[in-house]
Amino acid sequence: MTRGNQRELARQKNAKKQNDLQKGKRNDDGLSAAARKQRDAEIMQQKQKKANEKTDSKAK
Repeated sequence: MTRGNQRELARQKNAKKQNDLQKGKRNDDGLSAAARKQRDAEIMQQKQKKANEKTDSKAK
């Protein structure tokens, strides 16, 4: 039982490491690479359109 505390600290360290690794990963949405690329392109086009409208309204 001399390693009890050390084991617990190692578990905590590993849990934190696993949690940090999961933060960087995308969740799997079941889309193929091409479908994901298309979806992301549409989202970016909408954002660009919204940004352009915002700047156009400021220019007037």
